[in-house]
Order: sequence, then structure tokens, then C-alpha cells
Amino acid sequence: MRTSYFVKRLPVLTALLMIALWSCKEENPTTVGGGTDLSLATTTLGNVIAGENGKTLYFFAPDVTGTSSCSGGCATTWPVFYKENPSMGTGLKASDFATITRADGAKQTTFKGWPLYYYQNDAKTGDVNGENVGNVWLVAKPNYSVMLASRQLVGMDGKNYTFDTKEGTGNSIFLTDSIGRTLYAYAPDKKNKNTYTKADLSNNPTWPIFETSATIGEIPSALKKSDFATITAVGKTQLTYKGWPLYLFGPDNNQRGATKGVSVPKPGVWPVVNSTTVEAPN
Repeated sequence: MRTSYFVKRLPVLTALLMIALWSCKEENPTTVGGGTDLSLATTTLGNVIAGENGKTLYFFAPDVTGTSSCSGGCATTWPVFYKENPSMGTGLKASDFATITRADGAKQTTFKGWPLYYYQNDAKTGDVNGENVGNVWLVAKPNYSVMLASRQLVGMDGKNYTFDTKEGTGNSIFLTDSIGRTLYAYAPDKKNKNTYTKADLSNNPTWPIFETSATIGEIPSALKKSDFATITAVGKTQLTYKGWPLYLFGPDNNQRGATKGVSVPKPGVWPVVNSTTVEAPN
């Protein structure tokens, strides 16, 4: 009789067990990245690089040189991310990550040379409350086409300049490529027209065209993606910003954050660009 009773109750017990298991699953969602140290997390700003428990990581524009500029109270608000030999999820490459030693002697993990941080006001996976704080914090994404830098502009002549190409001190916010190389416009250019580069590319080593793929990658949310486009210049795909064809400066020697071109051949001919840059003329 007892066996018969148990058999009759088995479907009910099975159903209750399934409900209990489902409830546990809902209360304990799978960790982003499957427990890896670094992963890609989905947020309202798209996929971002995430650290422990899927929390968003950030870049700091003043860190363009590859060293951390965030210490003291800043480092309290923006705790550094560090993991020795981090494991990583799909979509991330170990070769993009490295380790630096900070001025305080602590270690910090970098992505393409940009030190990584958390934001103390992010409470859970997917939070991106640190985006655009002070106009210098950016969520860390793996595929930015351009980045924002913030530092003193120093020309080839060794003088300090401000964003409006006048001599003076003070940090300027400007565009770089994904690895921190400064991007410039050429004042004589017209909208979506490169007037500098010669057909034989003989002057390209001095002011290399900033080449890009036809598909533009991620853009910092402080900028409008619609302001970016591509043109074909002497057979190369060149990125434009507000109609201005963008260039690197050869004598910057691929040094992160170098801005020697702002004084060549005189201030104003090769300015750096940012959100306040006016549209290129027709």
C-alpha cells in the first residue's frame, strides 16, 4: 500500500522539485563570463569589459601615456583593477592586456595600454554610472575606433599650448586612436577632402593618413558617432571627424599622448580635435 501511494505521489513531488530548482536558478543567475577574471558584459552602452562579478571597467583620459594619473581620493572612488595572468571570456585577447607598476608601487592591469578601474558607485553587473564622469571617464570597450585623452599639449618647439592653439598651460581633451596616438586635422582641408597627401604618398610618412576599416567601431559616448565617416584618399580609407580628414604625426614616433604636431609649422595649421571642433568648410 505504501509503494502504491508513493507511486501516485511521484508526479507531484517531481513537479515540486522542478519548481524549487527553477526558483534557485532565478535567485542565483549565472556569473557573467562563466567565472573568468575578465569578460564582456552587456550594458545599456553595449558590450563593455568587466572584471569581478561582471562589474564594468573604465578608462581614464589623463592616462593616455600609459601610466596611471589616478591616486589618493581618485583611487578610492575609482579602485584599480589588477589580476595576475587573468583568465578571460570569449571576445577578449590575452595579448591586449598587460601589467604596469603604479607610482605607489601597486600593480594595475591595462588594456591596449590604458589602465583599468572600477567605479565605486557601480553596484551590480551592467551598471555604467561612471561613464562621462568629469568628461574624462569612459567605459572600457574592446573595439573603440577613437579614444579621448586629457593632458597638456606640448609642441615640437617644446612650448605648452591650449586647445585653441595659443601658448598656455592647462589640460586639453582631444582625440586619439585606440592606443593613444594623437589625431590631427589639417586646416587647409575641406569637408571630406584630403588636400594634403600627395598621390605618390611621398609626404605620408610626415603626416600619415589615419587609416580605418570601412566599418567604424565604437565611439566614446561623449562624442556623436554621426560626426564620424570615412573617405577614400589616394587609395586609402581615411577616418573623418565633422568632415575633417584625420592624420597622425610621424615625429610623434607613435608615442602615446605626444602632441608635437600642434606647433608645426606654426600653431593652428595642424590642430588636435575634440567635441568643440567646428565642422569642416565645404
